[in-house]
Amino acid sequence: MRERESILGNLEDLYREGFGRAERLGDQEGMVRMDFDFQRDQLFLEVLLDLRELFAALEAEKDSEGKTTSLLEKARALRRLTKLR
Repeated sequence: MRERESILGNLEDLYREGFGRAERLGDQEGMVRMDFDFQRDQLFLEVLLDLRELFAALEAEKDSEGKTTSLLEKARALRRLTKLR
């Protein structure tokens, strides 16, 4: 599994490249759009990585008990998590 920092770093590299291109072209609108897109995508990606960690912890817990986790059990765990907020 890829490390969280590596994934977020790759995202940042991609956006820095796109932002730099827009900056060299003097595209102010493109720079603003890239900045917003980066922040939005970073937030989405962090949520997905948090979910990945949640499911990995759930899987580890089940494995330690000698059980396996079905996709339905994972969906139920996600539903319980979202109901808490």
